[in-house]
Amino acid sequence: MEKVKVAVIYYSSTGGNYQMALWAKDAAEKAGAEVKLLRVKELAPESAIEQNPLWKKHYEETKDLIPEATPQDFVDADAVIFSTPTRYGNVTSQFKQYFDILGGVWSQGLLVNKMVTAMSSAMNVNGGVEETVRSIYTSAMHFGAIIVAPGYSDPVIYQAGGNPYGTTASIVDGKILNDVEGAVRHQAKRLVDVTKQFLNK
Repeated sequence: MEKVKVAVIYYSSTGGNYQMALWAKDAAEKAGAEVKLLRVKELAPESAIEQNPLWKKHYEETKDLIPEATPQDFVDADAVIFSTPTRYGNVTSQFKQYFDILGGVWSQGLLVNKMVTAMSSAMNVNGGVEETVRSIYTSAMHFGAIIVAPGYSDPVIYQAGGNPYGTTASIVDGKILNDVEGAVRHQAKRLVDVTKQFLNK
């Protein structure tokens, strides 16, 4: 039987969302999916990255390790896990640009019925993270995608802070401060399970 194809597409400046993406990839693979880990293109000027040692370190460590996401990666996937920090209650400019370049595949209807789930982070527990996840889901509705939110489908959701829309982390200096690993893993497994049901795989 053919495996469910999952793309984990993320943006991370200092490494927190990268860690969440790694947990999601591992959980999706353990649930039986074929998974691609992809980062959105970095748009920040080198001068800005240079000013933050943690940002520079993470960028240098991953720029040649993790492939950049393309619109075709979304098309090829049955399901996608998105993860991005919040910026004023919305996605980062880097992440937004990825959505902006999807116009060609969107206009051909190639994103219809893709399964989508989303995660986010901020320095504090709130900081606009729920709005960021929901903004991703707003775009997903335009794509004709099917949103697979975690809801309160497992006790680990409460342990991570109780966000029913998608796992959200408190990240400071690249370190995740709240207990979100279980919720990330559950969310990824749930996405694979629901996608299998939808595709009868």
